[in-house]
Amino acid sequence: MRVSVLDVGSRTARLVVVDTGSGAPLPVHTAKWKLRLGEQVAPGGPLDEESVRRLGRAVTAASATAERWGAGRPLAFATAVVRDAPNRREVLRTVGARTGVWLRTLPGELEAELTFLGARRWLGWRAGPLVLIDIGGGSLEVAFGRGRLPDFAVAVPLGAQRLTHEFFPAEAPPTEEDVKALRRRVRHQLRDVAARVRWEGPHTAVATSRTFQQLARLTGEAPGRHGPFVSRTLYRSGLREARDRLARLPAAERARLPGISAPRAGQSLAGAVVGHTAMKLMGLKSAAVCPWALREGVLLRHIEDGPQWWDELGEEGEQGPVGKAPLRVATS
Repeated sequence: MRVSVLDVGSRTARLVVVDTGSGAPLPVHTAKWKLRLGEQVAPGGPLDEESVRRLGRAVTAASATAERWGAGRPLAFATAVVRDAPNRREVLRTVGARTGVWLRTLPGELEAELTFLGARRWLGWRAGPLVLIDIGGGSLEVAFGRGRLPDFAVAVPLGAQRLTHEFFPAEAPPTEEDVKALRRRVRHQLRDVAARVRWEGPHTAVATSRTFQQLARLTGEAPGRHGPFVSRTLYRSGLREARDRLARLPAAERARLPGISAPRAGQSLAGAVVGHTAMKLMGLKSAAVCPWALREGVLLRHIEDGPQWWDELGEEGEQGPVGKAPLRVATS
């Protein structure tokens, strides 16, 4: 049996199709569609009609692709860029009515829990007490646990796209004071979470997300073309050097560095500042870079707990279908 997951983020919509009966849920097909919603929508701002049309086209194409690969309608969810939009419900209704696919928006804490599950299954029980850090465009998720699911999971508004928009809006290299201001923000918002992590004393730290993967490559780890089974580690000392290196360059020039893609070059500095500051606050000298994250967590819950867990999330859990009448969305 095949299952597919569609993950709508601030930059792309990504589809993963897997065989559920073949052991590890490794993909038999993947596809992505450019959205770049984070470039068109201010953090916490409404999605305009053009953004909704772009989103609808991507969802339609992803659903058709999943059907061609024998996976049926995908488990579809949208992350912070849609979740935090004040017209979220209207967007979900409109996209659902146009495409027949009902996107859910998951609370940040549930995203952290599902990402933790993906990391736990990838690293195995030998990882012991595990702390997870995951950065997206709109939020940073942190989770800690000793078992299959975390003992605590939190999400804070420290996403790389969000912070770039607030602290580094210009193409020119930021000032030293700009970087210091962002570090103060991260320290303030992560203080209590970091204290809990230090108290728990994790045996293993793990970093997930495309941003952390690219930063690991910048610090000298193996490129993605070597495959997911190559061990990669993000060291705090290397991340500090990467942060300082990125801060000296305008956004356009960062894409020339190893591992930094052009679409993520602008937000790479904010990701490095958040990652380094978080690791320092938590007392982490290194973190394993895990290729499994939220999408795999959704797949694993579906495989291990059955499809009912997804259906039971409901409108506020967060969200199932929110109605079937398309409503007007914000205009630019």
